Amino acid sequence: MGDPKFSRRSYDTPSHPWQGERIKREVEIVREYGLKNKTEVWKAQTILRNFRKQSRELQARLRGGDAQAKIEADALIKKCARMGLLPVTGADLNDVLILTESDILSRRLQTVVFEKGLATTVKQARQLITHGHIHINGHRVTVPGYIVSREEEASVVYNDASPFTDEMHPMRISAEQAAANAAVKAEEREKAEREAAAKAKADAEEAGITIEDGEI
Repeated sequence: MGDPKFSRRSYDTPSHPWQGERIKREVEIVREYGLKNKTEVWKAQTILRNFRKQSRELQARLRGGDAQAKIEADALIKKCARMGLLPVTGADLNDVLILTESDILSRRLQTVVFEKGLATTVKQARQLITHGHIHINGHRVTVPGYIVSREEEASVVYNDASPFTDEMHPMRISAEQAAANAAVKAEEREKAEREAAAKAKADAEEAGITIEDGEI
């Protein structure tokens, strides 16, 4: 259990500190999501790694006919759906395996605030949260890395006492700009998905896996 006075680290760091491609990608992610440092990237990767590990273990147990594994698999899929990582219906354990750290980072409160148009930039979104301008379900949340569930997303609004509730506030984003930001974000996400799908198909073809095999 450990000493209650000393919290245990809740994330894993990279196994090797000097990997050029990984470092470059981490820098891009930090910039894209307005993160404070790479620690927030590693936290998302740890959450993702745990989900993937559970999915692989459950699939192995299901192939062995474990009845309890079916219950745990449904619970895992429902949890990911509540977090907004998977669709509410139609998802399976294979969908958990193809999640990326971007899926986790997109559910952070900082990202949600920006995508809802409550901030002009993702960095301003972080500032609004830490300064207490954002409420979820009527409660102030000052943690930019808070994972917003699907049910909570609609309740992310300005604090009633915040000056940002005034639509004429000079730092408020316009509706047109919010729509433009959302369109750009959606286009970038679709592009990333197309590139990932193309890479997966190329890797499968290189490995000799065809559509007839039912693998892609």
